[in-house]
Amino acid sequence: MAAPSGAATAPARIHADRAAGTLEIDWRDDHRTSYDAVTLRWLCPCAFCRGEAGLPGWLDSAPELTSEQTRLVDMQLVGQYAIAPTWGDGHHTGYYSFATLRDMCPCDQCTERRSSEGRATIGRPDHAGHAGDSRPEAGDDR
Repeated sequence: MAAPSGAATAPARIHADRAAGTLEIDWRDDHRTSYDAVTLRWLCPCAFCRGEAGLPGWLDSAPELTSEQTRLVDMQLVGQYAIAPTWGDGHHTGYYSFATLRDMCPCDQCTERRSSEGRATIGRPDHAGHAGDSRPEAGDDR
């Protein structure tokens, strides 16, 4: 099964609850996605967090995120294709496309789909199967 597209990546409702630290998206195909702020921050797609020009990003170093780095302060729409959260530490350069948010949905059904396809789970580089994780396992002499 391929990554979701079409109505599956078109939000019908987006609700960012800053106090609860959650983002809920109801999709036009009746699926619901719910992210907690920590998971959402680990998904940040910006060049600083993900890297660029072949260099790893900050999140690839598996930092310990502070409460300010995972405190959702604001959320802006970016056209009709993405959202841009602002975090408590001032970080605001990540544009999270709706396609990515749906594709990386943390619900059991979507996690199982990615797992069956041999794709990344979600979020932190220390999660098994993270696509960007090139760190050697303990005892590996790479």
